[in-house]
Amino acid sequence: MAYNGRYSVDNPSKYSGDPTKVFFRSLWERQIFRWAEANPEVLKWVSEETVVPYVCRTDGQVHRYFIDLKISMANGNTYLIEIKPKCQTIPPVQPKRKTRKYITEVMTYAKNISKWEAADKYAKAQGWIFQVWHEETLKNLGIRLLTA
Repeated sequence: MAYNGRYSVDNPSKYSGDPTKVFFRSLWERQIFRWAEANPEVLKWVSEETVVPYVCRTDGQVHRYFIDLKISMANGNTYLIEIKPKCQTIPPVQPKRKTRKYITEVMTYAKNISKWEAADKYAKAQGWIFQVWHEETLKNLGIRLLTA
C-alpha cells in the first residue's frame, strides 16, 4: 500500500516512544495503531523503535530491521509484529518465464525471510513473540481494512 503519513496518538499514556513521531506506512498500520490504542488488553505499544540487526541472504550484508510494532499485552505477552500483505508472506510462484517482476518478488521474499528469522530469534531471546500479520490476521482481530 502506498498510503502513509503521520499518526496522531490519541492515548499517549499507552505509547512507549515519542508520540509526536509516529508514522504509518500503510492503511493497515494506521488501523492497527487505532486498534492498539482502543484495545484495553494492550498496555503499551510502540512503532518502529525496536531495531534488530540481520544478515540478508540476498547480499550477505548486515542490515537493520525496524520492527513495525511492539505490543505489550495485559496477559504478560509482548509481541513484535511485522505487517505485510499476505502475498508477500508466501514464496512467489515461479512462472514459465523468469520475468524481472518474478526475480524482484524472489529477492523481496528472501530479504523478508532473513528479517523474520532474525526478529524471531531476537524475540525469543527476550521472552517475546514475533508474528507477521496480514489482512486475514487483521480481519480475525476485528480490525477493519479501510481504503482511504
